[in-house]
Amino acid sequence: MKHVVKILSILVTISAIWVGLLQTSIVPRSHTWLLPIYFVVSLGCYGLLMVGVGLMQFPTCPQEALLLQQDIMEAKEFLKQKGVDVSSD
Repeated sequence: MKHVVKILSILVTISAIWVGLLQTSIVPRSHTWLLPIYFVVSLGCYGLLMVGVGLMQFPTCPQEALLLQQDIMEAKEFLKQKGVDVSSD
């Protein structure tokens, strides 16, 4: 619930700033109308950047890989006992 309130408060703040810029003449009106588009594009670029950083820092887990291989072997043995063909040919 706290996260939703935080997001909503940020959106309300951004909307209030945008409406305030529309009503004043600090920024030209033609540029002010494009601010939401710039915001969405910036948010998309930030999201892509975070995905890229996450992929670059993706941890390798050799212990987990060994455990997964053991689980696969156990599953194959269990299925062989039940009469299921699990050969990789």
